[in-house]
This record gives sequence, C-alpha cells and structure tokens, in this order.
Amino acid sequence: MIDANSQFFAILTNVGKAKQANADALGIPWKLTEMGVGDANGTDPIPSESQTRLINEWRRRPLNQLKIDPVNSAVIIAEQIIPADEGGHWIREIGLYDADGDLVAVANCAPSFKPVLSQGSGRTQIVRMNFMVKSAGNITLKIDPAIVLATRDYVDTRIQDELYRLDSKQSVLVATTSNIALTGVQVIDGVSVPVGARVLVKNQAVAKDNGIYIAAAQGWARAPDADNNDKVTSALVVSVEQGVTLADTRWQLVTDGMIILGTTALIFQDVMQGYAPIRSPAFLDIPTAPTAAPGTNTGQLATTAFVAAAGALKANIASPAFTGTPTATIPATGVRGNAIATMQKFADEFFMSVSGSGGYQKLPSGLIVQWGAATVAAYGGTTVVFPTTFPNEGLCVVASDQASSQAAVEPIGAQIIDKSAFQAWYKSVTAGTFYWIAIGY
Repeated sequence: MIDANSQFFAILTNVGKAKQANADALGIPWKLTEMGVGDANGTDPIPSESQTRLINEWRRRPLNQLKIDPVNSAVIIAEQIIPADEGGHWIREIGLYDADGDLVAVANCAPSFKPVLSQGSGRTQIVRMNFMVKSAGNITLKIDPAIVLATRDYVDTRIQDELYRLDSKQSVLVATTSNIALTGVQVIDGVSVPVGARVLVKNQAVAKDNGIYIAAAQGWARAPDADNNDKVTSALVVSVEQGVTLADTRWQLVTDGMIILGTTALIFQDVMQGYAPIRSPAFLDIPTAPTAAPGTNTGQLATTAFVAAAGALKANIASPAFTGTPTATIPATGVRGNAIATMQKFADEFFMSVSGSGGYQKLPSGLIVQWGAATVAAYGGTTVVFPTTFPNEGLCVVASDQASSQAAVEPIGAQIIDKSAFQAWYKSVTAGTFYWIAIGY
C-alpha cells in the first residue's frame, strides 16, 4: 500500500542499459520516441531492470518533450501530455520506449486517476519521467512537434528560447568603457548599476569574458538571452540606454565564425563606426549629393555636375572679358613665361618706393636699386639703413660728397655691412651731407 514511506523512482531496464552502452561505444544515436502509462492492475509496482513491458499498459503515445535536466546533465527528462478526452484509468506505472519499440526505462508513480469528460470531470494531465544515464551525448533529444501536444509552459519556454537565439537582443542599461570586476554593485559610465540590470561588458582584458551580463551583489552571470553558444552569434546587436559617454549607442558583435562562449574572444564595435558625423563630416571614397539648379547661390553643396553646368558663367578662354575682381595664383618669384601676373606678382617684381630720404626700385631681372642721402660728422663715420632690406645680398654701394665746386669736394668711402645697412666714412674738417646708391638682389 502507498504511504509516506513509499519510494517512487525511474531506472533503465537491462535492454536500455545495453542500448546506451552500445550507443556510447559505437557513437550510434539512440532515439527515444514513446511513453506508455499503465494501472499495474491496481497493484503498487516496483520498477525492475528485467522488465520488458509494463504490468498493464493502457496508453502509449509519442513523447511531447525530451530534454536534459538544466541542473544535472546526467538526467534525462521525458514528458507526455494526456488530453482531457482520454482516460478513465489509474496511472501507477510509466514506461519509456525507443525507436525499436523496446522498453528502455521504467518508473512507478503515486497513483493518479485520469478521468474523461464523460465522467463530468476532465483535465489535461502531464506525465513526466526523470531518469539518470551515464552520458546523454548519444541520446537523440528531438521531438516531432507535428504529432504531440504541448503545455503552455512548454510553448512559453520554446518561444522564449527562440527569441533568445535572435541576434537583436534586449537593450542593456549601460555598457562598460574599461575592464571591470564581474561582481558586486558598481558605477559604470557614470551610472550606478542596480542588482538585476543588464550590462554590456565589452572591454575586459581577456576578451572571452565579454558579453551581456546581469548585475548581482556577488558574482555576475551572463544574461539568459546570451548565455550559450546558440544565443551568442556573430552580428549580435544590442542598444545601450544610459551612460555619460555611451548613452543611446548601439553595439554589434563583430567576432566572425563559430563562437564558443567562454573560450572565443568577443569583440564589440559601435555600429556607427565608419559613418561620417552630421557635424563637420570627413567624407571618404566618392560621396554624392543632389545637384543644385543652375544659378543657385545658397549653402547647398555644389556637385561636380553643378560646377560643370556653371561653366557658362566663366570667361571665354579666347579674349576673356573679366568683371568684378578676378584673382589668380601668384607665380613664384622669378617665373617667366605665359603665367598671369597678379597685382601681388607685379608689386613683388616691379614695385618702387620713394620717400624724402631715398627709395628703391625692384627690376624685372631681380636686381634691386636703392638710393638716398645722409649726413656724417667731421672726420667721422655713420651707419645708414637701406630703405628696404635686400632679400638675398647687397652687392655694392657708392657714396659721393655733396660739393658746390671742384675745390670743395671732400673724400668719402662706403662699405656694405649686411643686407640691411652700410657704413660710410668722411675725411673733412666739417660735417657734411653725402649721396649714395646701392645695388643688390
């Protein structure tokens, strides 16, 4: 009789053990397909490894779900749903069958009566068997969804699992800007991150530790939508909600190829990288823009097509008639030929300056002639500064005394000191005025 001391468990039958051993040894997939339930003829059955059938099976149908226990990878969970319109029997024993129709696992369970609607009470019932194997590596965990029923929990889980596999992920609160410790409450990018917040970790010193995490008071775990290889794939994209520097940015996983989470380096890149900003953009390659109408005079960009069309406004090459204030490139000093001479070029090459104390003239040959007058003390010398400094070198200077007659001429000499001045000496008993002229280039 069932009481508080009764034990309920599932075991592999001898056939099941042999088939799993064979699958593990030869690497042959082992496919579990159906579940049967029985009433054990009203007895309290004890599962036996030697069983090849249930004591009294009243229903056998394909499995609704077959998966590995997320808590223990050595435990297989098999599930079947009995709809409301089937029943009228007790359930005391459960059997699991493979594709060959062999009973490979058997279990007992607490007695449960499955009514049918005609009895005035109907319900959909889930029968589940958990059994331990040495290895689930060669067990085919695949169910044909076309021939099974599904619980709401199963559907919700499957939908959530499929959503988690999408490359576009739920947004994160913040993203890191440097390596962090993946533990405890902390401030990231200027934001105090609370427990439970999603965080994009992208700057770890060891890139395999990058990814999407859930902040916790102790060690952080990866987010449920990014915690295994199927959910973290190349081109994964996630948006950042807050942050002093990274608010409202969007990041993409640019690691290509197969990714093994916790082993493969994960590299995230701003999706706007390589795009020109609106303010002061620096274009690359061959950017294009709409062509403005002829004659447009606004801040609109001028395309090469617009410039070409505006050629009608340019002066003719033959006998041009300029208007306004036309400009041209200033030819280098000394250039001769058909280049246009600008006002600046003319000034540089031919400019003359005259003042009360002298002047200078720039000649087409590049020579510069300077002249002037100065006074000097009796038996003395003086330094005279040229009106303009010779760009390169002063070649010579000649000085002559100011005299009213041959008898009044006094001897005077001069010598260039540098590009900006010369020195003169006067041999006379009285001070006097002299004239000078200098040539340089």
